[in-house]
Amino acid sequence: MTRIAVAGKGGSGKTTVAGVLARLLAEGGNEVLTVDADENPNLGISLGLGLERTYELVSAREALLPDGPAISLPMEEIIDRFAAEAGERLRIVQVRKFEEFRPG
Repeated sequence: MTRIAVAGKGGSGKTTVAGVLARLLAEGGNEVLTVDADENPNLGISLGLGLERTYELVSAREALLPDGPAISLPMEEIIDRFAAEAGERLRIVQVRKFEEFRPG
């Protein structure tokens, strides 16, 4: 399993780079899970979900978590509950922060 993080200053193109990279990896036959942990959840838009569907991901997650945006669940459960299909072999999950990141 390969993990790639895209980080940098605000406005530097992180979302665009992450979206293009995710699409290229998926088109190359890889199973890709993108995790948008930005306060401005635009990766879904970059992946083609559109504005409404992207913000539905945020709303659905927050409706299920009455204690706020922090998620302290195992990564597998986060993916099962909150991920959306963004194309063939490509999924996205939108979170604001993790209390603890425990990859599978």
